[in-house]
Amino acid sequence: MAYLSLKEETIQELQNIAHRLRIHAITSTQAAKSGHPTSCSSIAEIMSVLFFYTMRLNLQNPRHPASDRLILSKGHAAPILYAAWAEVGLFPVENLLNLRKYDSDLEGHPTPRSNFIDVATGSLGQGVAIAAGMAYVGKYFDKSNYRIYVVVGDGESAEGSVWESLHFAAHHKLDNLCIIFDVNRLGQSGPTSLGHQTDIYRQRLEGFGCNVYVINGHEVEDLIEAFHEAAYTKKKPTAVIAKTFKGKHFPNIEDMECWHGRPLGNKAESVINHLQDLIVDAEGHELSIKNLPSIVPVPDVDITNVKLSTPPAYEIGDPIATRLAYGSALVKLVEYNNCVIALDGDTSNSTFSDKLKKAFPANFIECFIAEQNLVGAAIGAACRDRTIVFASTFAAFFTRAFDQLRMGAISGTNANFVGTHCGVSIGEDGPSQMGLEDIALFRALPGSTVFYPSDAVSCERAVELAANTKGICFIRTSRPNTTVIYDNNETFAVGKAHVLRQSPKDQILLIGACVTLMECLRAAIGLERIGMHARVLDPFTIKPLDRESILENGYACYGLILVVEDHYQHGGLGEAVLSALADRRGFIVKHLFVPSVPRSGSPNTLLDRFGISARHIYKAAKELIEIDSTVF
Repeated sequence: MAYLSLKEETIQELQNIAHRLRIHAITSTQAAKSGHPTSCSSIAEIMSVLFFYTMRLNLQNPRHPASDRLILSKGHAAPILYAAWAEVGLFPVENLLNLRKYDSDLEGHPTPRSNFIDVATGSLGQGVAIAAGMAYVGKYFDKSNYRIYVVVGDGESAEGSVWESLHFAAHHKLDNLCIIFDVNRLGQSGPTSLGHQTDIYRQRLEGFGCNVYVINGHEVEDLIEAFHEAAYTKKKPTAVIAKTFKGKHFPNIEDMECWHGRPLGNKAESVINHLQDLIVDAEGHELSIKNLPSIVPVPDVDITNVKLSTPPAYEIGDPIATRLAYGSALVKLVEYNNCVIALDGDTSNSTFSDKLKKAFPANFIECFIAEQNLVGAAIGAACRDRTIVFASTFAAFFTRAFDQLRMGAISGTNANFVGTHCGVSIGEDGPSQMGLEDIALFRALPGSTVFYPSDAVSCERAVELAANTKGICFIRTSRPNTTVIYDNNETFAVGKAHVLRQSPKDQILLIGACVTLMECLRAAIGLERIGMHARVLDPFTIKPLDRESILENGYACYGLILVVEDHYQHGGLGEAVLSALADRRGFIVKHLFVPSVPRSGSPNTLLDRFGISARHIYKAAKELIEIDSTVF
């Protein structure tokens, strides 16, 4: 639909609103004695046009699943985001003076503590991935025409993650996505690398497959026209390159260095007076939105109490890799509830998420080798509770997306992450492919749950539990086959361990998971042959750890515990056990782990050479028992 020019009164009122937003940004940061008013000023017209002319919002329910969304990737400009929501009538303008106070939800950078914010931003370079995940769900699952807008700072466009996400958006033809680049020339410590060279931005964005508009970001009608045209662009995301000035309309501050992240101090009053003088009286004129299509309603969804369509069906003793069971469980979840989706980073034939791709291709999203976008898009797809999201790749590769995971935890995301190929047990591929830090990474995230299933049965149940567990969930799966040890009807729960071998004569408690659990069971058989008895415990979840079970079984074994894991020492299962016992006396804990950077070799060779095979477990347990018997 062709764009029709607006009445001068409408344009003037939108400009007036932009100036009022600038004033709010100044007064709120003055009250807080910190913040970024100049970064707010560069996007004042962008926010005015989006909130008061372009976006279709629901003030009664700001997170309504059928409303347009805005992600402020340059999260340090939060004061003007809050100001826009206040001006549009969501909450009193006076509340803006509570910016950055402990008892206020108007935090220094956006977080979902506020009911009008979907995800936390402020760690730069992540907003486009989140918006792309939201747009994917809107286009392909909700099948609605709501639109996703994301405001990106020019400084943060140096982050490679931005370009990962642009590639993803173009590849998947996310024409409901509009990325606005605030090209204000100045970063925190000086000019950006490209300054105001908007033609270079245009060439790059066109090269990445975007529909591109280069405009004056302070011209209201230019913005309205660009957003209007973007709404009717098909098969491409739109990028609006808005040339702006930091501190726009702030006398003696506009486009000057050294004003990033500073309230205006003693200049605030004169700047506010100047802005008020720029506001032209348009009393009685009401804004009216024209030529915007009504939003297509979204279907009702229920993502609670999701189950496997059929229970696990394995034979005890069968050799099955837990990563294979993950793929089978995904298919079963989708059979039960079509809201389950899986993202993968070009590893689906190794993580076995390709089982879902083959059975339900519409529920599979290829993210290619771009793990930061993989995680960010998963977080975006999971927000507003429209889908249950699983994202998988090699466990080692989640390390490059730790910042996205960290921000996901701040966002309270319910996304699930599955890491395969963990530990030296992957064998010949060598240390670059071995996840040996992943448990530590995910344990460190607030509110996270870390599953470490040991066989196919427990893995299918871990996937089922993760689908119903709030917060970030991580499922650690292994490359080699492990023996099925659980009956198909075994019950599993978050934070509940399983004792696999025990007797009244037990002298030591062995704790392992997956590959090392199998080694513990072998070692226990060897110990029994020489008259020593070991109890074997499978923790199932590393976080939360079943502390009570470890205490109970540890005391039953005279306080002797041996923990074995295919992971580096720090932050893994062993340290989780040690933390659980830290306030209890009477325990001696021995910890076997991968002690140094490993190398290529067969799985069995590496398990043995790096000290976590049954032979080493047997030796360490025997020594502990013998030492204990001589003491007592």
